[in-house]
Formats: sequence, C-alpha cells, structure tokens
Amino acid sequence: MGDVVSSHLDESRREMITARTRDVMKEFSDVYEQQYAVALFNTVRYEIEGGGGTQSQLLHRKDPLAGRFIFSGSLFQYLEENRKWRNRFVSVPNSYIISLYESKTAHERGLHPKMTINCAGYKALTSMEEYMELINASLPGITAKVGNNPFIKCATEFPLILWHPYARHHYFCVMTEKEQKKWHAVLQDCVRHTNNGLPEESTVQTPAFTDALRLHRQAKGHYGTWDMMCGQPPQILANLVMETLHPELRNVIGPRLKGKMQQKQRNWMLISDAVYKQVLTQTTGQYDALAEACEAQRVSLDARLRTDMDQIITSKEHVNNKIRALVLPKAEQLLRNSVQPYISSILEALMEPTSRGFSEVREVFFRELVEISKNSLNGGGKEKLGEHMERLSMLAFHPVKMQSSYEKVEQLNLEGLQQRFDVSSPSVFVSRAQILMREQMDNAVYTFEQLLQQSLEAQGEEDMCKNIQRCQDRVLKKYDYDSSTVRKKFFREALLQIIIPYMLQQLSPTCSPELPRFKELIFEDFSRFLLVENLFEEVVLQSVSKDIMMAVKEAAVQRRHNLYRDSIILTNSDPNLHLLGENPSVDWATKFGGDELEGSVNVGGIEGGGSGKRRRQVVSMIQLDGVPLPYESCLEVPGVELIPEEDAEMSEGLEEDMGLPEDPKSPDSVNEIRDLINPVVEMVLPVSEESQSDATNGTEPTTGIVTMEDGVHEVVTHVTTVVDDVPSKSPREKSSPQTILQQLIGSKKQEAEKVEHQQEAAIKNAIEEIEIAVQEDDSERIAEVSATNSDYESSPKPPLATDSSYSGFQSPTNEGLDEGEPQPITNSLNGEDKIIDPVEVEVLLA
Repeated sequence: MGDVVSSHLDESRREMITARTRDVMKEFSDVYEQQYAVALFNTVRYEIEGGGGTQSQLLHRKDPLAGRFIFSGSLFQYLEENRKWRNRFVSVPNSYIISLYESKTAHERGLHPKMTINCAGYKALTSMEEYMELINASLPGITAKVGNNPFIKCATEFPLILWHPYARHHYFCVMTEKEQKKWHAVLQDCVRHTNNGLPEESTVQTPAFTDALRLHRQAKGHYGTWDMMCGQPPQILANLVMETLHPELRNVIGPRLKGKMQQKQRNWMLISDAVYKQVLTQTTGQYDALAEACEAQRVSLDARLRTDMDQIITSKEHVNNKIRALVLPKAEQLLRNSVQPYISSILEALMEPTSRGFSEVREVFFRELVEISKNSLNGGGKEKLGEHMERLSMLAFHPVKMQSSYEKVEQLNLEGLQQRFDVSSPSVFVSRAQILMREQMDNAVYTFEQLLQQSLEAQGEEDMCKNIQRCQDRVLKKYDYDSSTVRKKFFREALLQIIIPYMLQQLSPTCSPELPRFKELIFEDFSRFLLVENLFEEVVLQSVSKDIMMAVKEAAVQRRHNLYRDSIILTNSDPNLHLLGENPSVDWATKFGGDELEGSVNVGGIEGGGSGKRRRQVVSMIQLDGVPLPYESCLEVPGVELIPEEDAEMSEGLEEDMGLPEDPKSPDSVNEIRDLINPVVEMVLPVSEESQSDATNGTEPTTGIVTMEDGVHEVVTHVTTVVDDVPSKSPREKSSPQTILQQLIGSKKQEAEKVEHQQEAAIKNAIEEIEIAVQEDDSERIAEVSATNSDYESSPKPPLATDSSYSGFQSPTNEGLDEGEPQPITNSLNGEDKIIDPVEVEVLLA
C-alpha cells in the first residue's frame, strides 16, 4: 500500500500540493486579517452601546460534560493492513474523539489507544449499498458493474461505516441490529459534535473566520452554502484546499491506476487520505500562526476603537447612505421578482420538521419526569431518586435517547429550492437545528435540577411528588417560551443564509465595479474597521430583513408549530430563578448515597481523568471482564434501556397502575408446569384444636374425582394438607346459606344456556352425595355438633378464582366459634339444613 501512495505522490507532486496549500492560505490570511479588525469593531460597539435580544427563561449550564465521558463498548474493526476483523474496545470521551484500544484492560490501564478518530466531516452509514454508491462516485471514470461485490466483506450483517470525501474510511460491525442502532446513534452524535467546532463564545475570532471564509469562496464564484464547513478551523481550511485540489489530482492520477475496479477504488482512497493528511498538517501550523499574529494586535486595535468610536460610527453611516442609494433600488426589484414569492415556501419547509423535533425534545423530557414522579409515588427512596436524577442530568447528551428528536429534523427537505438558491444540501440546517435542540434539552434539565434542589432544601423530602410536579410545570412553560424564541431566530438566520448569497450573486456583477469609489469617503485611520465589501452586504441584508421578519411573524400569528408560546411569559418574569444559574450542577449520586452509580468506570490517564479518579459515563455500556462476547459485542446496563423500548415499558407500568390484566406468561419451574397439567383445588376446612394437633403439613396419595367447569372429570391423585390459623369473624358478618345460593344461581343465569344445564346437573350430583354422607354419619357426633352450633349459622362462601387456568372453592372458616369446637359444613337447599362430613365433599370447579 505504501508503494502505491509513494509511486503516485512523488516528491514533485508533494511539492505541488504544498505550494497549492500555501497559496490558498495566503489568500485566506489576507482576508482574515481584514475581517478580524471588522469583527473587533462590531464587538466593541455592541459592548459600548449594549442591546441584544430577549433573555432566555431557562438556565444555562457552564460545563455540562465535566467529569463525564459519553460511551464505551466493544465492536469489530476492519484492519486494512492485514484485511482482517479484530475486536476493539471503543471509548468516546467528552471531546467526542473516538479512541480504539486493544482491549478493555488496556483502556483501564491508561495505555495509548491503537487509533483515534476525529469525526468532523464524516458520515455514519449502516449499509454497504449506501457506501458503495459513494465509492463508485469517487472515481467518475470508473463505473461498477451490476451486482459487483465490494472490496470489503463485512463479518456480520450489521456494518457501521464512517465515510469521508477526502480522509480515510473506517469500517466496523456488530452482532445485532439493536447494537447497530445504538452505535449508529453514538457515531452520529460524534459527527454532529465535532462538526460544530467553531466556539460561539469567541465573539471576534469566530465571526472573523466565517466572514473571511465566505468572502474567499465568493471571490472564487461559490456563493451558496457549504456542507464541508466542519470541525476546527484547520480542518475547515484543509477542506477548502481539497475542494479544488482533490478534483485536479483525481483527473491526473485516476487514469493511471492499475488493477481491477475494486483495487483502483482502494488505491485512490489511500492516495486521497495521504494528500489530506499533508494538507491538514500545513493548514494547522499556518492557521495557528495567523491567529496568534492577529491576537497580538488586539490590544492596540481595541484602544484605538474605544478612542474614536463616535467618529467611526458617523463615518460608517455616511458611507452606508451612499451605498444604499446605489444598491437599494436594484435590491428591491430583485427582492420583489425573485425572492418574495419563495420566502413562505422556504419557511414552511424549515418549520415543519424543526418544530416536530423540538416537540419531541419536550416529550422526551416530560417522559423522564414522569418516571421520576412514579418513583416518588411508589416510595422508591433516596437512592432510586438519585439514580433517576443522575440519568436525567445527562439526558441531552444521551445519543440513543435523543435520537428520536434528531430523526424528526432529518426529514427537512429543500427539494426544488436548492438549485434556485444554490443550497448544496440541507445538512447545514439539520445540524444547526439538532445542536439547538440539544442545548434546549440541557437547559431544561439544568433548570429542573436547580428548582428541585431549591425545593428540597426549603421543604425537605415531604410531598416529593408535588414538588416534582410544580418544578416540572414551571420548566415546561419556560421551555415553551425559549424553544419558540430559539426557533424563530433559527428560521430568520436560515432564511438569510439561503437568500443573501443568492442576492449577492445576482447584484455583484453590476454593483461590485462601483464599490471601489466609496473607499475615498473613508478616513485612512478608519479604513481597517470599515470595508466597502462589508457595507455592501449590510445594505443587501437590510433590504431583505423586513420581509423575513414579517414572514416569521405571520407564521407565529397563525399559531402553527407552537411559535406563539413566547407571548405566554414576559421577559425576565422570574428573576429569582436566574440567581440559581450561578450554582454548580447538583451531584445527585453524592447527594443521595455518596457512591458512584452503575456505569461508572475507571479511566485514569484519559483526558481529564487522573489516576484514581472516576468519571461517570453518559451511556452505560458494560462488558464482562476477561470474557469475550462473540454474539453480543456490547450490552447495556438496566436503566439505560428506557428510550428505545420506553413506550412498551411505560404501557406496562400504566397497566399495573390501572389494574389491567397482564398477558399470560410461560411457567418458570417444573412445579408450575405440573400445576398447569394437574389442576389444583384449594379448600379451607375448620379443624378443632384437638384435631389440629394431630394434623401436619404434607402431601398424601389418594384417589377421587373432580369435575371441571367444562364438564370434564379429572382424577385426584394427591392431597396436600396445609395447617394455618385463620382469624375469626363476627357472626354478623356471615351470610345465610340461602342467600349465598341465591346469589350463585342469580349470577349463573347470565351465562349461556349450555353452561347453566351443566351446572344444574353438577349441583344435583353434589346433593345426592351430601345426602349419602349424612346418612352414613355418626349420629352422636352430629347431635353434639348441632347442639354446639345451635346459636350460630355456617355457610359456604361463593367460589373464588385463584388463577386463569384453574379455580378454587373456599369453605367457611370457624367464624365466631371458640377454639377447639369444630364447625360442621351444612347444605341449605329447598329449606333443608343437613350436616356434611367435609371428607366426603366433592368440589365443583366453576
């Protein structure tokens, strides 16, 4: 493989790549230095004049992933060196840089990983077909035959592939579809996080970089969105270089590749990866030097700005008016004819999936709070509450639980509008919406934590469910307000991002030649902070901003997609809450028990985790130490299974709460199977104290006949005796035998006619057996018992079903009798009371 790369990337070609990278960085550096001064001017002016939008209702967590890492588990990786699959332990720290280790032991010892993967610019795929489509498009001159096999044979049916247009590809696989879905969610989260590499808190460097990159691409004729603006600035600049360098090398090297089609594709990927690494190394060093040089000038530029701010603003307004007179008529005509008719369509395409995504975030958050409320109602205790709150604290960063929300936004489709407005793909807007959704989820969780913590400190742990409910209602209202505000801002920014490049592209041919003459109106001392190119874009922006604001406002007035909710709460309506924003995050594991919860692993030597420290894992994946798992490469601990199967679990919990019958389950033991095969009849018979002393627990063989409810006769083979004390009841609570029989007969009349005849026949048979038993009974014992029971009546209770597969009949207890005095069983039918020997009773199963 090294021979293939070196033969096509010789010294002269590497020097050409270095020279091309240096030229692109030189052009970018000149624009960046200019935009750095402009960004600093805007920042200082904003600081002096103040202003800004509405304040959010939810609190913001400063460092949500402190002391955490995201994910770990085992999967199979394809090694291109020997073309074999090997088991690897994967760890995803809070930097989202994937680390692959030889084993879990190597990870726990803090050894260096075998490989690290920065996922910026990658796509996570789950099928070889989708991957081969991208591969076949990498070399346009080579087409694959129908049914042609890929150059990689996946070890299982569940692949996971990281694809990059320039860098090396990575191949993984797992054993089950469930694992594949979880790992895919994790990989997508890594891509999403690393793509968002420009820090928003940097109010000078980030705007300077994005404006410089946009102006540089516009100078090359690229006005639309760019889906390779992924990762840290050096990675974005490397993509910028490869945007033009990669097609040139492909056209030169592609025809010279030898071998079969799969081998050509494989060799081209190796060459492309080698070129990308060389370019990335150069852009990293040169950007660091550029950023350091600009930062060195910041102090002097800041001092000059604060001294001459008023004069600079006056000069800017004067030049703006001149440019507006030139540009505004042309911009308004373009706006009326080519932009306004499409604003509502673009907005609708953005609003529908985005609003569904934010609604799903609210639903996921609500379901988690319901679980916590159910725990408090069921008396789960402190430790259980701590476990629930510990999981809730990282809900926004749980890839699997957030996946349902992210999938809603992925349905965003700008088909029909992409070509007109030069939108490369909707992925730019999808990624931005998903980042905002995660931020809103974390803000809601953090606010709930602080409110619940305040409530526990003030009122203690009494009425926990009410406290949770009150905190939940407050947070959901604030979420409705903030999510509406955030979505409106997102829609405005997305519309500007789509429309402004299109208008600039249409206006530049006629307006750009006129711009240089406006430079004469700017004082030389202010020329670093006022650039006519930026002033021209501001005029175009102002021309379309009013229409965009009106379109978003009309959508909110229609009360579609819940955009009207920000009118429910006034800004700064809860000032006491924002005082809690300075408090650190609550460590629920320590607060309710002091021990680390399950899922904690020792990661000494890994970023931020020193020796002896333990960092909790957001998605808990465990593997048995020292035991390979050939059929399950990763297992998830209980408690993290809440989201993928949450609906089923919640429905089961509701059935239990509502008392709904459960579905029949399979027997778990041999005895249960025997009970199903051989029906069991339960009878409770009163025994005197003298007789009870002789009775013992045990099973004795016997023979007899039991008639089932369907008329089938079953043979009784064993009788099990269980001696137990039953509390006595008052005679007033007893019902007469006539009453019980009337109730029994009345209920049976509601059944089918066939069943009634079977029951009547069974009752007659029972009466005949009872009469025979009475005739054979000892007359002296009958007289004694009758005299003792002269003041009391005894009656059998109605049948009591004990199981869905069989029924039992419970006879009366010795209610109201003194201990040691036996109570006879009596039958009352047609006004006759006859004493029965319990041994002779044949029981009918109803």
